[in-house]
Order: sequence, then C-alpha cells, then structure tokens
Amino acid sequence: MYLSLTPLSSANLPDVGYWARGSGLEILLLLTGAILLTRFATWLGGRITSRIDANERETDTLVATEASKHRKAVASVVTWATLVIIYCATGLEVLARLDIPVTNLVAPAAVAAVALGFGAQRIVQDLLAGFFIITERQYGFGDLIRLSVPGIGEPAIGTVEDVNLRVTTVRTIDGEVVITPNGQISQVTNLSRDWARAVVDVPVPATTDVTRVSNLLRTIGEEAYKDPEMRDYLFDAPAVMGVQSLDVDHFQLRVVARTLPGEQFRVGRMLRVRIAAGLRREGIYLPPSLETAEPDGTSNPSNASGAAGPPDPFSPSAPAGTD
Repeated sequence: MYLSLTPLSSANLPDVGYWARGSGLEILLLLTGAILLTRFATWLGGRITSRIDANERETDTLVATEASKHRKAVASVVTWATLVIIYCATGLEVLARLDIPVTNLVAPAAVAAVALGFGAQRIVQDLLAGFFIITERQYGFGDLIRLSVPGIGEPAIGTVEDVNLRVTTVRTIDGEVVITPNGQISQVTNLSRDWARAVVDVPVPATTDVTRVSNLLRTIGEEAYKDPEMRDYLFDAPAVMGVQSLDVDHFQLRVVARTLPGEQFRVGRMLRVRIAAGLRREGIYLPPSLETAEPDGTSNPSNASGAAGPPDPFSPSAPAGTD
C-alpha cells in the first residue's frame, strides 16, 4: 500500500486569491469599520457625559439636577444600544460574504429563540425593567438610593455609578461596588430626589424642662441656618417637632431639616455636633445607656449597657475629643 501526497493544485490558487481580493477584503473592511464605529460611539458617549458634567459645574450647584442625571443615563443606554446594533449588523454582513444564506437560518433561529426564551427569561426581565427605570426617571447617575432585592436581608444603600438596561451599579459608603440586575429590584428608595430631610432624635433626661430644651434646640437650628457652611445645604431653618417618645428616665425631641438631595447625612452630622455642644453648655448630660438615632433611622445603642457601639457623645464620661 502506497501513500501518495498530492500537492495542492495550482488551479485552486486563483479561486482563493479571487475570494481574498473580493469577499475576504470586504470582511476585513467590515470588521475594521465595526471596530472604528464602536470606538467612535464610546468616545461620543463619554464626550456627551463630560459635557453634561461641565454644564453642571458651570452652574455652581452643589448637587446635580434631575435633568442632568436623566441625560447621563439616556446617553449610557443609547451608547450601549448603538454598540449592539453595530455588532449585529456586522455579523449579518459577514455571514452574507461567507455565502451563508441568512434566510436558511430563520428556522434554526426560531427554534433557538424559543429555547432561549425559556432559559433567558431573567435577561428579558432585566432589560424590560431597565427600560422602565430609564423612561420613568426612577433614578440616575449620582443619585443616592436604597435597593431592596428579595432574598437579601439588608438593602444596598449607595450612590449610582452606572445604570443601563440590564444592571445598576451602586457604590456603598464602605467603597463596595454592588451590581444588581434590574429585574431583581423589588423596591427603590431614592434618597436624593428634589430634596431630603435630616432627622435627629435628641434624648433628654426626664428631669429636664421640655420647654427649655425645645427653645435651646430651636436656637441651635437658627444659628445653623445662619452659618454659611450649612446654609448652602439647607432650604430653611431646622424645626423642632416636639417630643417624639417617652420613657421612664428620658424623652426624645425630634429635630428635622430640609436639605439638598443626598446631603441629609452631612447635615445630620453637623446638627449633632452643634446639639451636643449646646447641651454641654447648658449642663444637660445624658445617661450612657440611651440610644441615639442615625440619619437613616436606625438606632445606635451605647456601650454602657453592654451593647456594642461608640461612646455616647452627650455623656460627661465620654473622653475628650470624641465626636
């Protein structure tokens, strides 16, 4: 048995060269054009976003407007959709240059679409949810939001860094990046829409005169509103809402302030410092077993009763320099 190696016929070389000069060159040009178009679309989207940020800086506003947040979200979605269209159109044109009839792929594509319809329901749900998030302006770039997802105990609270048709990217106060598919979001709490409210619950010993403390808190709020450092974040002077709760040895007075969107936490911290200093000047000290409210409404127990937590800033036993 003899094995003969037949060299490639020179008659086939002209066909390959003809195809390379024709369809092969067209495929190369299509791929090159697709790469250039995607880079141009990405550059243009970044350019539009930068222009929106520049316009915001020119207005000297402390927080971004709702219109600018929506424009940035729309620019991101349009850029993403443009890239998808470019890739799909290029793929169809390459198939045509390879003499693969697209019409013959209709039946297999229909079967694949049905199979993907059952397996990719979550993706379709994410895309639809993202579409309504963008069109309804539920939130945008730079918004401070709270995302609730079924099956997850604690909601994610942070600033929106990216939002498109499929996922929402949020950076928490600890610097963590939380990426959540839009279809899994059951509830969104926008903490930076139009205006926000800083709530400070001040625990006061039961032996203290309520009227005296209320007048003191009202004076502190008026001084805070006159302070240029805080005036930029406040819409009006903080108001004293009265007694919020009663206990055996103390009661709580609530102070609220309307702030710029997303600045309620900063204002809450500033008010706490002023209130702590004011109470100290008046000789009002709180027992270390009380709880103080955080800006997000959660309680912060002190460590006098054995619970973990920072020392109470109103307690006379707190070390010097403790905030």
